[in-house]
Amino acid sequence: MDKKELIVTALENGTVIDHIPAAKLFKIVSILELDKIENRVTIGNNLESKMMGLKGVIKVADKFFQPEEINKIALLAPSARINIIKNYEVVQKTDLQLPDQVSGLLQCVNPMCVTNRQPVASRFDLIDRKRGTLRCHYCERMLNLSEIILK
Repeated sequence: MDKKELIVTALENGTVIDHIPAAKLFKIVSILELDKIENRVTIGNNLESKMMGLKGVIKVADKFFQPEEINKIALLAPSARINIIKNYEVVQKTDLQLPDQVSGLLQCVNPMCVTNRQPVASRFDLIDRKRGTLRCHYCERMLNLSEIILK
C-alpha cells in the first residue's frame, strides 16, 4: 500500500501561531491582514489535535508580530500559542492569554457609548479571564469574547 505524504517547508525565520480553534482561523487571517503581505504564509485548518479535537495553524515566514497584533490574536483565540522561529529552531514559545486592558482595538457594543459618538479611543478592562468578560471603561457595558467587534 502506497503512502502519500505532503511536506510543508520548515520556516527558517518567522512565526507559527498554533492551537487556534479551527472556527477562528480565518478570522485571525483577516484581522492580521495576512492576505495583503508578501511573506510566505502557510495555513492549515481542521488539523487533528489531541488537546482540541480540531485546530488551525498559521506559519508566516520572516514576520514577527507586534504586541497589538498578538493582543488581537489573544482576543479571538486565547488558547493559541506563538512560536518564534530563528535559524529553523523554536527560540520562544508563548501561550497567549487575554490582556488585562485593551485600548483602541475593540468597538463598544453600546451605541450610546462615548467611544461610538466622539473621537475617543475605546478602553476595556478584563473582568473575568476564565469567562472572557470585558468591561468598557467609559460606559461600563460588560461583554464576552463572543460579542467583541475588532476595529
